[in-house]
Amino acid sequence: MTEQTPPEQVYLTPTPVRIWHWLNALGIVTLCVTGIQIRFPEYANIFGTYKAAIRLHDIAGITVSISFLLWIFYYLVVARNIAKVYVPTLADIKSGLFQQAFFYFFNYFLGKDNPHTATPDNKFNAIQKVTYFMTMFLLIPLVVVSGLLLMNIAPLRAWIIAIGGIKFLVDAHYLLACSFFAFLCVHVYMATLGHTPFAHFRQMWTGWEKMEHTG
Repeated sequence: MTEQTPPEQVYLTPTPVRIWHWLNALGIVTLCVTGIQIRFPEYANIFGTYKAAIRLHDIAGITVSISFLLWIFYYLVVARNIAKVYVPTLADIKSGLFQQAFFYFFNYFLGKDNPHTATPDNKFNAIQKVTYFMTMFLLIPLVVVSGLLLMNIAPLRAWIIAIGGIKFLVDAHYLLACSFFAFLCVHVYMATLGHTPFAHFRQMWTGWEKMEHTG
């Protein structure tokens, strides 16, 4: 007979990171919703006027930009573990990606244990590391830069022309935003794949993660 041991608790997410996470989430959701009205004004009239949607979109964009800078500052200056947390290792690329994918697609639904054990310096599994690395170091900077260019078309006209013109910039910003929206949907779904559907959501509120063990 298998004996269940009480779950241990590990403090995975410090308060500054949790505040950043929810502030960033609010800003990104606002960007997505206002972006729908800006891109498709004939179909969506969520915030009344087109100008109101643009104003709120700009405010949310500035908020996300500042939030991104605070995230970099925290992990580089305060925590000093940005590489450990976000940069995939050779082992992650060679075997971790396959093991974690096999768990998500098959073993999770069979009730088997997650091959990755989270720790404060190794919070993310191989798939999460690769995804977050691409998102935080490539996707968000491109979205922020393209958004700032669109907010300052007149003073930055020479830069906009140099990268292909306003039409290219608008289309690139839209495609980047669609990619970010896709990431957001997958992120929310993956957050439900803990030992309970709300375990990871609770951890982002309290900072504590329950580690289940059987033996």
